Amino acid sequence: MNFTSRKRVLIGTCVALMTVPAAWTQDAGAPATSAQALLSGFRSPPDAARPMVRWWWFGPAVVKPEILKELQQMKADGIGGAELAFVYPEVLDSPGLKNLPFLSPEMLDAVTYAQAEGRKLGLRIDITLCSGWPYGGPATTLAEAAGRLRTLEVSVPAGATSIEMPKLAEGESLIAVAVVDGIPNPPRRGPGAASEAMKSLWDAASAKPFTPTGTTSSIAASATQRVALFFVQSHTRQEVKRAALGAEGYVLDPFSHQAVATHLRAVGEPLVKAFGATPPYAIFSDSLEAYGADWTPALPAEFRKRRGYDLLPHLAEIVAGGSPAADKVRHDYGRTLTELVNENYLVQINDWAMAHGTKFRSQTYGEPAVSFSSQNLVGLAEGEGPQWRAFSTLRWATSANHVFGHNVTSGETFTWLHSPVFRATPLDMKTEADIDFLMGENQLIFHGWPYSAPEASATGEPGWSLYAAAVFNDHNPWHPVMPAVTAYISRVSGLLRQGKPANQVAILLPTDDAWASFAPSHVTVTGAMQKLVTPALMSSVLSAGYNVDYIDAEAIDKVGFGTHQVLVLPPTDRIPVTTLRRISAWVKSGGKVIAVGRLPSMTPDGTPLAAGATNAIVLVADEAGLATALPLAVAPDFKLAAVDEQVKAQLGFIRRRTADADIYFVANTGNTPVHTTVGLASTHRMGTRLNLETGDVLGSAMPQSVELNLAPYESRAFVFAALPGRPGSKISAAAVSPIDLSTDWKVAFVGTGKTMQQTTLTDWTADPATKNYSGEVVYSRDFTLAAAPGSPLYLAVDGGAALPGAPNSPPEHPVLGANGLPNPLVTRTGPGMHAYFDPPIREAALVVINGTPAGALWHPPYRLDVTKLLKAGTNHVEIHVYNTALNAWASLPPHDYKPLIKKYGDRFQMQDLNKVEPISSGILGTIKLVGMETGK
Repeated sequence: MNFTSRKRVLIGTCVALMTVPAAWTQDAGAPATSAQALLSGFRSPPDAARPMVRWWWFGPAVVKPEILKELQQMKADGIGGAELAFVYPEVLDSPGLKNLPFLSPEMLDAVTYAQAEGRKLGLRIDITLCSGWPYGGPATTLAEAAGRLRTLEVSVPAGATSIEMPKLAEGESLIAVAVVDGIPNPPRRGPGAASEAMKSLWDAASAKPFTPTGTTSSIAASATQRVALFFVQSHTRQEVKRAALGAEGYVLDPFSHQAVATHLRAVGEPLVKAFGATPPYAIFSDSLEAYGADWTPALPAEFRKRRGYDLLPHLAEIVAGGSPAADKVRHDYGRTLTELVNENYLVQINDWAMAHGTKFRSQTYGEPAVSFSSQNLVGLAEGEGPQWRAFSTLRWATSANHVFGHNVTSGETFTWLHSPVFRATPLDMKTEADIDFLMGENQLIFHGWPYSAPEASATGEPGWSLYAAAVFNDHNPWHPVMPAVTAYISRVSGLLRQGKPANQVAILLPTDDAWASFAPSHVTVTGAMQKLVTPALMSSVLSAGYNVDYIDAEAIDKVGFGTHQVLVLPPTDRIPVTTLRRISAWVKSGGKVIAVGRLPSMTPDGTPLAAGATNAIVLVADEAGLATALPLAVAPDFKLAAVDEQVKAQLGFIRRRTADADIYFVANTGNTPVHTTVGLASTHRMGTRLNLETGDVLGSAMPQSVELNLAPYESRAFVFAALPGRPGSKISAAAVSPIDLSTDWKVAFVGTGKTMQQTTLTDWTADPATKNYSGEVVYSRDFTLAAAPGSPLYLAVDGGAALPGAPNSPPEHPVLGANGLPNPLVTRTGPGMHAYFDPPIREAALVVINGTPAGALWHPPYRLDVTKLLKAGTNHVEIHVYNTALNAWASLPPHDYKPLIKKYGDRFQMQDLNKVEPISSGILGTIKLVGMETGK
């Protein structure tokens, strides 16, 4: 097995660590001072814009020499920093390898070393304030563990005069008992099973509370069948997932101030103390996954204090739902849970972080009941999920930062990218990254970088990996191309930090409706939004030429509507009166409001709205009506000349605005080319196109008519400003006959001694001798030019094809994405997405012309400007091609995890191992020198 990618010095690295221009400072909130400074800074984005990695420490079983090597590799790759994340043991202890107990002196010493060496290299170091996820562990007792309301339903026959009390488990207590008319419901299975869609078989309105008097309680007789309801304060008993050695334990109660304080004292203090006088840039909390956490012991008292009435007499209504009275108490229950998690989890941790000289980076979504505005309670709101045309928690986070004036949005990126592990490619990365950019992400955090012990490499590559995620370290054969990938990501990230966001449309999230749908084990606002903000709604807005943010009533009350021009209401029942008043005033000042399907009809507590309260709102019958209503409200920012629905579905854009410039990032998110013309709303007469690969400023453009000829998954950036003259240089369109270089290549498999002459370019896997080769292969040949080129010449590898499937399914038939959300523009293998394209280079390459690096080929169109590297006479070209680890991995015997499971338990399950098989490798297209940059 030969992996040549384990090189600390990479071939053809095209990323220069240049001085950062003053206009693009590390300060996240500082926009470029002028259009000229913006263009100057574009070539060398700030270190702060470089992507980070989630650095998994397995066991943790780490040693300092490997820690340093991996940090140095990150720096060489153009990565800006790492988030330390501690997860399950990967292997058993051996003479040279030891799993260090979580928070042991040895582990904390490794943390101290890693952060110190990282800082010397100029890397940002964050730390996850736990092991695995969610927060919890051995310091969390059952009393401080996540709680749930458990309801026991016991049949009471007609005429019965007594009820036997149920037996309770450890840590449980009976908080209320009632008798209702009806029969018991069948068991409801799975999280969220108790919802308003499941009609109860007993009548909550008939509930008669009674006080238990012992193991058997007397009740009044009745001639009808009844049900005794026992409401039990219980626990989810969920344990921390993927915990490191010694970090096992219960998930904490996120509604409890004391439970969170215990965790900060037991886990947070030693981790941050390990950083010494230089605290981490940020502490991190992953997505809230305290499944079923819907109760806390203090809830009844807090509910009465905040809502003004007792909760316990209404528990039957919360469980059963199905009536206006139940909706009201469910709403108040949901709102109270949101307030408690805000105050006791988010605010407490954020205050703790600031007191320790760091920031709180939080994925503020999921379960329990955080709201959109909850994200403004943390220092750094983060999202995840490339569900561009459906509800996305990434757009949830970017929108909050746009609305509340925070310039940087990080995102957990590539979480499920092309399973199984090691299958993901640079093209897959671009496919997802561009979608994330369109939603406003401008700080990518790769998921992720597995620490891999030296012993793992010695016994066979590809080394250690998480059970289900892409691998971006140098155990991946195509890793030498990583600097080119990070340069692209850094450049776009830096560009999308300039100025301020300029999305035209805001969607008002119906949070009050979400709260009114709450029920035990069904207490997630973001979960409710997946139904309330439909893919059809999102697609209608985006296809009409607008980009969009979310907003909620609380944000409108606090900060208003910002620079948004149109407010869209999904089908909504409840809305605060104060919000309607602000909407009415905003409309009088020029704002536009469109409701879809129906107008709001009641206040949050269910009271009918006053007549005329919604007069300022325009109503359209359904999502399709937005295509007409939105242009009548305000001209679109991105007006396509083409009316083809496929083009509309594939193209996306995001705009940012500085004091004297407009920035547009445009991406083809589909697997087929796009040829169209678009009109942009910039008021500046002239602009320029930016080369996102090299940082060059290219030919001029006019916003009223921008020609887009985009290859599959290709992207563009434009800056329109009052620039003198015509910035950049026009691309020559000189007609030069293509020079075919597709034959007679010498092919050398590095590290094996195997070379061959390929008259016709051939797949490596066609030869049994190289079927399982993973690594680097050098294609080389000479060619002759009569004269040095007088106009641009490009080395082009043509070919590739869209794969069948449905990567551009219409919104009504979406493909499901990573979190079970529909994404009409991507497909998936298992739970993850990838580029649905068979490329002509499998999987990426570095090109060297006459001994000088020319650049990387890693996404369509596979072409490089090689003009300055060519000369009259004989020229020598080398194409260093790298594939994935799967081919070599497929030749290894299956790993036996039984001894590991026997010692530590079944803490992880490697995913899609049945898909570890050799895949096509090498150059499979045609290689040419072409005389103009076709497709541009």
